Amino acid sequence: MEYFVYILQSEKNSSYYIGQTKDIPVRLTKHNNGEVQYTKPNRPWKLVYHEKFKTRSGAVIREREIKSHKKRKFIENLITSRNVAQPG
Repeated sequence: MEYFVYILQSEKNSSYYIGQTKDIPVRLTKHNNGEVQYTKPNRPWKLVYHEKFKTRSGAVIREREIKSHKKRKFIENLITSRNVAQPG
């Protein structure tokens, strides 16, 4: 089974949310339906970044690593570098 680390951006206030899941479309729907209390006030959300992992533990480690960088600039650089590296 594959797992993903994902970054969402609020279309309301441009804030970011970092999480991990095994099904990005289902998880994004839950965020946008208000089923996740932390993200409910800043809906709607859009997916701006994701990484794939073979194990949940790998995804959790990466999620914590991204969250440990407190600066918004780190997340923006991560998103930009991935979007440039993967055309179309």
